[in-house]
Amino acid sequence: MTSPPHIPIERHQLDNGLRVVLQPDSELPLVAINLWYHVGSKNESPHKTGFAHLFEHMLFQGSQHVGTNDHFAHLQKVGGVANGSTSRDRTNYFETLPSNHLELGLWLESDRMGFLLPAMSAEKLENQRQVVINERRQRVDNQPYGLAHERLWELLFPGDHPYHWPIIGYMEDIEAATLEQVNQFFKDWYRPNNAVLTLAGDFEPAAALEAVDRYFGPLPGGELPSRPRHGRRDPVGQQRVVLEDDVHLPRVYLAFPVPAYGEPGWYTADLLTTVLGDGKSSPLYDRLVQQQQIAQTTAAWIHETEFAGVVMLAATGRPGVGAQELEAALLEELEKIAHQPPSPPDMERALNRTRTRAYSDLQSLSRRADLLSMYTTYFDQPELLGHEVERYLDIGSEDLRRCAEQLLAAGNQVVVTVVPKGDSGQGSAAEQS
Repeated sequence: MTSPPHIPIERHQLDNGLRVVLQPDSELPLVAINLWYHVGSKNESPHKTGFAHLFEHMLFQGSQHVGTNDHFAHLQKVGGVANGSTSRDRTNYFETLPSNHLELGLWLESDRMGFLLPAMSAEKLENQRQVVINERRQRVDNQPYGLAHERLWELLFPGDHPYHWPIIGYMEDIEAATLEQVNQFFKDWYRPNNAVLTLAGDFEPAAALEAVDRYFGPLPGGELPSRPRHGRRDPVGQQRVVLEDDVHLPRVYLAFPVPAYGEPGWYTADLLTTVLGDGKSSPLYDRLVQQQQIAQTTAAWIHETEFAGVVMLAATGRPGVGAQELEAALLEELEKIAHQPPSPPDMERALNRTRTRAYSDLQSLSRRADLLSMYTTYFDQPELLGHEVERYLDIGSEDLRRCAEQLLAAGNQVVVTVVPKGDSGQGSAAEQS
C-alpha cells in the first residue's frame, strides 16, 4: 500500500479552552474555516428535542455586530460560501472564502459564538421555529419513507437513551420551545472550551493563530453541563414495525447496533457494509437488482456515532414484489457472509473503495478541515487525517464473518418496513405515517 501523504498540521489551545487546528496549504488562494461545537441532539432530553438543530438555523440570524441574514451577505460579497449541519453528536459551521478574507470569516464566527444572545429575540425564534417545522414536514412527515429512520432509532435505543429521539426534534417539542430555554441551551454549550476551530488552506500559521487569538481569545470559557451518559446498550430484541405510507413500492430497512465510532469493531462493521452494498458489483446489488430483479435499489451503510454505531441495510422493491421477499433476500446475503467469509476479490474491492474514499476526501479543503475538526472533537487526534484508513488494514475476511454472525445474533435486530397504504399485511401491527 502506498504511504499516506504528509499533511502538515499544527494544533494549539487558547487560554479559554478553544482548540485550534491549522493545516496550511498554499496550492490555492482559498481557506476553509470549520468550527465544531461538541453538542448535538444527544445533549437534549425527552420533551426538549430539536434544540441543537434549531441553533444551526439561529446562528445564521445575526449577532450583536452582524445583522439578520448578514452572515451570508458578508461572505457572498467576497465570493465565499457557508453552511452548517447538525448530527447526534455535534453541530458544525463552515465557510470557504478567498484567503485574503480569512479575518472576515473569523470575525463572523467569533461574533456569533460570543455575542449571539444580545441579538436573540422572540421574533427571530418564531421565524426559525416555523422554518424548522416546515423542514420537518418536508423531510420527514410528508416525505415518502420519511418516518422510517425516526422509527429505526426509536426502536434501536430506549426512550431515555440520547440517541432515541430524532435530530430535527419532535413537532410538539419544537412548537413548545421557549426563548428562555433556547437561550439557556446556547449558554450551556456554545462556549470556546466546547469547540474546535480548524483552518485549512492558504495562510501563514503564525499570523493565522494570532488572528484566531485576537477574535476568539477574549471570549470566556466556563464550566460545561454534565454530558449525557452512554445509556443502555442492551440487545434491542427482534423488533419490527410496518409503516403505511403514501408510496408505490415497499422498502425494507434492517438496523443493528455495533461498537461506537473509533472502536475496532466499528471499522470491521464499516468494511462489512462496503463488502455488502458499495457499488453495482456488491452482493446486495448483484443479487437483488441484477439477478433476481426484485429490488430497484439496495444500500448498506454505517453511522459515525460516538456512543454506539449503527449498521443499516435497505432495499426498495420492484412493482409486484412483497416486503417479506426483500427482507429475506437482505438477510440471506448477510447470512452468507456469516457462514462463508468474503472472497479475496470482494475484500480487495472493499479495501480499495475505502482507500479511494479516504484519499478523495483529502483533495477538498472543506472536507479536510471538517475531518480535522471531527478527529479533534471525538479523539483529540487531528493527526488521524490521512491515517485513519490504516485502521482497516488488519481486518481480515474472518473478522467480517464474525461481525456478520454477531449482527444476526438473536435479540439484536430492528426491521422497519414501509408499504403502500392499505397493504400492511406483514404479520405485525402497522403504524399510520
